[in-house]
Amino acid sequence: MLADEFGREVSGVRVSLTDRCNFDCVYCHNEGLGDTRGPMAPREHEMGTDDVVRFLGVVAEFGVDSVKFTGGEPLLREDVEEIVRRAPDEMEVSLTTNGTMLPGRAADLVDAGLDRVNISQDALDRETFKQVTQAGAYDAVMDGVDAALEGGLAPVKLNMVVFEQTAGYVPEMVEHVAENEGLRLQLIEYMPEIAGHPEWAIDIQRVHDWLADEAAHVERREMHDRTRYWVTPEGSAADGDDLQGDDGAVDESRAGMVEIVDPVENPTFCANCHRVRVTHEGYLKGCLNRNDDLRPMGEMTRAEIRETFRETVANRVPFYGEYMVQEDGEWVVNDAYLDDGDGPANGSGESLGESGDRNPATDETTARGDD
Repeated sequence: MLADEFGREVSGVRVSLTDRCNFDCVYCHNEGLGDTRGPMAPREHEMGTDDVVRFLGVVAEFGVDSVKFTGGEPLLREDVEEIVRRAPDEMEVSLTTNGTMLPGRAADLVDAGLDRVNISQDALDRETFKQVTQAGAYDAVMDGVDAALEGGLAPVKLNMVVFEQTAGYVPEMVEHVAENEGLRLQLIEYMPEIAGHPEWAIDIQRVHDWLADEAAHVERREMHDRTRYWVTPEGSAADGDDLQGDDGAVDESRAGMVEIVDPVENPTFCANCHRVRVTHEGYLKGCLNRNDDLRPMGEMTRAEIRETFRETVANRVPFYGEYMVQEDGEWVVNDAYLDDGDGPANGSGESLGESGDRNPATDETTARGDD
């Protein structure tokens, strides 16, 4: 398994299959929806089916044992089932989707080998959901959650971006997960450094503190040093000891799991990052937050993929604590990574934009949790 100079082994990859999306979420840094007809074949600017499968085969050589497909909305592509089916047998395969196209496809995805799914669900309030997503697809998303559960993908993890417009709905969403077996909740801290609008950000520690008071059981998770909160339905008398079996595992039929993804200004989060990103156009990048570390894989031959993957891993840098450092209480870009002449380019000799700028090769939605 390859590791960067900070000792972080790369065990997983996130592959964006498209930058197109049938939602236009206000927290997403993408501009425009693109062609939302679908499902359809890959567009000219997107990696083809064979390209994606070839990439997965190469990185499996280096011990990468998990892949998450994302977008945009990955299910706008008709070949997702084929890609999942052709992924290396040793890889855990997961998908992040808005859920609208899971009815009618969830069962086929499971048959193809899909192991897990994350579904974006930012509010249980219909009007707020419409305002956040800029799409009147609330019922379609709820149907998608049901389809995933019926297709055998439990536990289904719901992704909720927590910011000014949605924070008030966190208690309702937590109760929803606690009451419905088969659901988990991932609360994702809003990332203004990518999406803009810093005034929308909230103090995520307040959510941690509230959950700690509400939870019947709290545990630490090794990945990203995250905290898991197990919440029982309102009126339940169960406590932490009652919830755990002899093996220490929590009985998920009696409690819902809530986890917070809080990467903003968090060196611990970055120090525990073990993934490389792939854009829909076939660029590798070592950090979601950066647009200046893109590396093209050329014609995507196995040799080119292998070389570019090695380079990307070798040059990975923790965003907070290394690329960004604190000076006088403020996070600033580390001078060591500015104007050194060694930074990657976009394949045409032009430097890439600063983090947060729109670039056609950086398409991954900011709301995608790492798990």
